[in-house]
Amino acid sequence: MVNNNALSNSKLVIERVQTGVRMEKRILKVLKAFAEFHDMTLGDVLEGIVLHAFDGKTPFSAASLARIRELKKFYELDLDSGASHHLVEGRPGKRAGAADTKTGEAKTAEKKAPERRK
Repeated sequence: MVNNNALSNSKLVIERVQTGVRMEKRILKVLKAFAEFHDMTLGDVLEGIVLHAFDGKTPFSAASLARIRELKKFYELDLDSGASHHLVEGRPGKRAGAADTKTGEAKTAEKKAPERRK
């Protein structure tokens, strides 16, 4: 195990692999916007979340949690940890209650993400 104190000014050389992970669309939008806001890659954010979780620690500061709440509201993400292990995949682009009542087609309005911090 690598000691956090020893890492403060050093870099660890690792090997990354490409993965085809499927994820709920709005969760991904929030994660991508959060990564963009912090000028990070999505992979860096996910690695940080996982490494913190593996140590039983929260990966987010109070300010980050506030930003995530804003992003969840913006992307209409109404899921929380209670939904974990209860999600099932439906038809692409369709959420419960999100269909146009006249055509039956899923509504897909693109939103512009909030600006990232300068």
